[in-house]
Amino acid sequence: MSQTELGNISSTSDDRNDFTQVRLQILFCDRYQQEPILSRLATDCALAFNITGAKLGKDYELKGQLDLELRGTIPQIRCGLAYLESLDLKITGKANPPRDSWYY
Repeated sequence: MSQTELGNISSTSDDRNDFTQVRLQILFCDRYQQEPILSRLATDCALAFNITGAKLGKDYELKGQLDLELRGTIPQIRCGLAYLESLDLKITGKANPPRDSWYY
């Protein structure tokens, strides 16, 4: 996701205290396998998260994949996405299932 895409996160109202959600997939390599990435999302950005899928690989280039749902205010989600981008991870948004109110 780029900084432009970070600005496209929206919620159901204009109040900065309203919660919204995003779905994303993170691909990470071996150097991040022992990093507390999810812990930092929760503590540094005050985000709640749900792991909806995970794969761990043996390939050195691609060590794992996480499918996440992040929940928080728009500023909190922007904080979390900026943190993930700072790690130079491959991050992609995930589409919403039909009749789902989640944003991405």
